[in-house]
Amino acid sequence: MKLNVAVQMDPIARINIRGDSTFALLLEAQKRGHSLCYYTPDKLSLRGGELVAPVQHLTVRDEVGDHFTLGEPRREPLESFDVILLRQDPPFDLAYITSTHFLERIHPKTLVVNNPAAVRNAPEKLFVMNFPQLMPPTLISRDLDEINSFRDQHGAVVMKPLHGHGGAAVFRVMPQDMNFGSLFDMFSVTFREPWVIQRFLPEVKHGDKRIILVDGEFAGAVNRVPAPDDLRSNMVRGGAAHATELSPREREICDTLGPALRERGLLFVGIDVIDGNLTEINVTSPTGIRAIQRLNGPDVAGKIWDTIEKKRAGK
Repeated sequence: MKLNVAVQMDPIARINIRGDSTFALLLEAQKRGHSLCYYTPDKLSLRGGELVAPVQHLTVRDEVGDHFTLGEPRREPLESFDVILLRQDPPFDLAYITSTHFLERIHPKTLVVNNPAAVRNAPEKLFVMNFPQLMPPTLISRDLDEINSFRDQHGAVVMKPLHGHGGAAVFRVMPQDMNFGSLFDMFSVTFREPWVIQRFLPEVKHGDKRIILVDGEFAGAVNRVPAPDDLRSNMVRGGAAHATELSPREREICDTLGPALRERGLLFVGIDVIDGNLTEINVTSPTGIRAIQRLNGPDVAGKIWDTIEKKRAGK
């Protein structure tokens, strides 16, 4: 089956192909003979009932510094494509939300991966709260009294923005921490929405596991170990990737989440697990494929395209 595929992503010239999961998906699609087109989210237009963008034919190569070739832009209705990969990175802001409203108009006739309505309705640090039995104690609030009560109960906590990404603005706050007042003031001024306060998990020093689920099924995992002087394990923040296997508890987490992900059309999802505790469900633009590939793990990109092809074939 040859598919006509468009990718909605950030500027392709700026990606780091060594770690970019979108690039891994594009390489696999091209290897299978699918036709690729590219556009950036700011180029979307809704004209009456028709969603259009100036798409460019795309060829990719696994060569640093020379990883793509683009054709001339041509205005196309997006409903003419078989598949659209929704792969722009956060921030999950009103621009991102608007693009999901646009793409919802053509899905599922054109298969959008992930389902744009589900992406919009499953913010990564809120959707995970549907599964409190799998999580460490977590509070989402900006109320000082509520936060202090939570800190009194749980001691050391992590504070992070509700719609943050890539490990930005993640802080550990200790009991009786003299920095807390200033940190609270900074968060209050910087973020209009509530933020996440979560019991600190000391075992993060041994790794924050990124587990990939494809159509609700386990597809691969990588353990991201933070640098000695950093709380954050994100690879863009210096975390080191290590091969890993799933524990029974992690398999239980995957089995619990699977039906909810399938029901929502969340085909490609990355979850984060620390010491058997689920901390995030990433649905916007999950990463980890190339790290798993480098560590001789499963072929995650291949499994994603196998699943997409079956869905387009109606199987």
